[in-house]
This record gives sequence, C-alpha cells and structure tokens, in this order.
Amino acid sequence: MATIYDVAQRARVSPATVSRVLNGQATVDPGLAARVRTAVRDLNYRPNSVARSLRRSRTTLWAVIISDVGNPFFTALVRGVEDVGQRAGYSVVLCNSDEDPAKEARYVTAALEDRMAGVIISSSGRSANVNRLIEAGTPVVAIDRQISGTRVDSVLVDNEHGAELATAHLAAHGYRRIACITGPRKLSTAAQRLRGYQRALAANGLAAPACLVRHADFREEGGYAAMASLLDAADPPDAVFAANNLMTVGAVECLVDRGIGIPDRIGVVGFDEVPGARLFRPSLTTVAQPTYELGRTAATLLAERIAEPDRPPSTITLRTELKVRESSRR
Repeated sequence: MATIYDVAQRARVSPATVSRVLNGQATVDPGLAARVRTAVRDLNYRPNSVARSLRRSRTTLWAVIISDVGNPFFTALVRGVEDVGQRAGYSVVLCNSDEDPAKEARYVTAALEDRMAGVIISSSGRSANVNRLIEAGTPVVAIDRQISGTRVDSVLVDNEHGAELATAHLAAHGYRRIACITGPRKLSTAAQRLRGYQRALAANGLAAPACLVRHADFREEGGYAAMASLLDAADPPDAVFAANNLMTVGAVECLVDRGIGIPDRIGVVGFDEVPGARLFRPSLTTVAQPTYELGRTAATLLAERIAEPDRPPSTITLRTELKVRESSRR
C-alpha cells in the first residue's frame, strides 16, 4: 500500500506539500498540486481517514444543507460543490432541510457532533443555526440566501436585478397588470425578487397594487394556488412573474387547467431555469441562474476558509440572465 512518502517521492515534493494538497489548502503552487494529484492517482493512494481526523480533529466530510432536494435548481449547484470538494480531498454529505428550521438545526447538530470539516448551507432564514457553526469554529459558507445578523462567507445571485429584467421585459411587450408570485416573506431571495419586480413597474410607470402580489412557498402547489387566487380576483392580471422554477410550473399548470392562453391572455416569466423550458408549448421565458457556478464558488470559498480561518468574510454575487422565449411575447 502506497504511503504519503511514496506520493512525495513520485511527485518530487516534500511530504508536507502532499499533506497540504490533500487537506485542500490553497497555498500550494498549482503546478506542484497537479503533480501531487497525479501521483496520488497513479499510486492509488488512499489517506488513512481515521488518522487524519485525529490529527486535524475534523473529518474529511463537507455537509451541504439545502432547503429542497426536490428542486432541480439544487442539482447542478450540488454538483459544483462536489466537483471542487473531491479535488480538494473532501466528500460531500447532502442534507435536505425542507425549509424547516428545526430540521435544519438537527443537521447542524449532526455536522458539529461528527466534526465535519465544513458546511455549505442554503438557510431557512434563521441565523441561529449558522451562528452555532461559527461559534464552534466550523467553517461555513451561505449559499443562495443572505443570512441576517451574522458575518459569513456568502455566494449569492443578483436576485433584484434578475426580477427587474423579467418584469421590464413583460412591460415592454405590452402587459400592464403584471402580477408577482414570490416566496415566503422571511427569505431574502423572495424579498429581493419582489423589490426588483416593484422597481421595474415604477420605472415603466405601471401600478404596483398589493392585490397583484402573492407570497407562496417556493413549491409547485404554492404556485398553482397563488395563480388561482390571482385569476379569481375581481381584476385579474394580464401577466405574471413567478419568483422560482417550481412556482412557475405550478402557475402554468393552473393556467392550462383554466384554459387560459399563454402568452395571448397572460404572459409568463419565471425565475430559475425550468427543466425542459424550451420544450414547453409555448416555451417558457426564464431568468437563468448560474447554478453550477454557485456551487463551485461556494466550495472554493469553503476550501479557502479552511486554509485561512482568520481571513475576513467575503460575499460574491453572480449575474443572472434573461432567457426570452415564447411565453412572454404576444
């Protein structure tokens, strides 16, 4: 069985350099790190995980706590985390909180008890769970959602700008009573997308009455119920901006069930790409998020936090892109 000294000899580096590469430290020259990884692969080297855990008082596991494992948005995101983690010598444990703060708290407890090396979290909105990780010295990165009341590495997208693009696009195509189906009030993503919608209406001289806004649960059933409520109102909308992919699908399903034509009677734009959006009839206009890059960036920040635990927290905001298709053009 190959040892760390065999790897060092084959890569022509010191054992300490091999150790730093295997521990995911970012201070190693990229060329040396590549030689170490090649030697590890050629020799089929497997670190003694128990010994490493004892030395570092940490496992080689990362917990990724996401709010809804059933949402396709998280598929590419988690893949981005895993790709970076694997290259840095870490394995990823996926945890689904179901937007439940209590369930999220149990996963945080498990991460602390199992001495996981780091945590990436799409929080249900409670800073207390993240603060427990910070106070225990566990490296943590917030993803997708801002966490108020704490300073932590974060990777976000330009939610407000993306929502503004979506709503302005509907206004440009002649829609005047544009509704918004957004998420729970407590979540930063829901609030930011609502602000972007409101800002676009104001910029286009359109009214933004509260009766055109619905707060739902970021899930398909919630989108369906919110769309039904809007249609049943005394003065229904002629377009809708839905603030995530699952709610977009629910809203479209409601419109189909009611026999309401898209985009002639109601225009539709969703936030997040919907699987098969181009195959819908009509095809769906969406605000696309760089989901893989979100995960990759969060994992890179986590590896850097592990290597430099005392550096100041940083926030990285990625751009969204409006994908114009048939559902929003009369």
